[in-house]
Amino acid sequence: MTQAQLTEKVRELIKKARIVSFATWQNTHSAEAIQLFQAADDQGCYLTDEDLQQIQQLGSANTALIPVSQKLRDRVSEIVDEARSQVLATFPNITQPGGGLYPAIRADACWRDFWHFLRCITYGIAGQHTDYTSSDGLHYMQLLYQELQVPLDAMVVGLEGIKTASLKRVEPKQQAIVAPYFEHLIEQLKQFRSGISATNGEFD
Repeated sequence: MTQAQLTEKVRELIKKARIVSFATWQNTHSAEAIQLFQAADDQGCYLTDEDLQQIQQLGSANTALIPVSQKLRDRVSEIVDEARSQVLATFPNITQPGGGLYPAIRADACWRDFWHFLRCITYGIAGQHTDYTSSDGLHYMQLLYQELQVPLDAMVVGLEGIKTASLKRVEPKQQAIVAPYFEHLIEQLKQFRSGISATNGEFD
């Protein structure tokens, strides 16, 4: 489905379906540091080494996990590939006619979402905030997934696969520290399946 083929409703939901919010970060990060995070999110990009160096130099209190976010960023292709393999192993017919990720453009959109899921998680890790999500943004993401009939079970399996693949690339002593950043977003996505709306205060 090309951008031209998307309905006006879907285009509006895409604009509003922003996973991340830095609204609660003022106590740990300067306005300048938060702006670096926000600019990366606005552009849909991972934080660069230069961004992360500036965040450290700005004296932010929470910088100990920045090397982890860099490592995951640098291995994103491998991590997404492993998550995709997990989805395809769990739902072998999902990309076939009648499957939730058919035709191929739907599958490509799913794998692209995995890339962005990890991007958002790395923001949380770099800032050491597990509360990196936006209730409003997740609400619109839920509506978007409903409108596009995204297979939520497959997305949850994929996000769990991202967690597994990522933790394999983290030092064993840091795995328990890093895991909650993944679990936070997994729980948000699981709520989509139950139909609970973020605007009802059930998220976060």
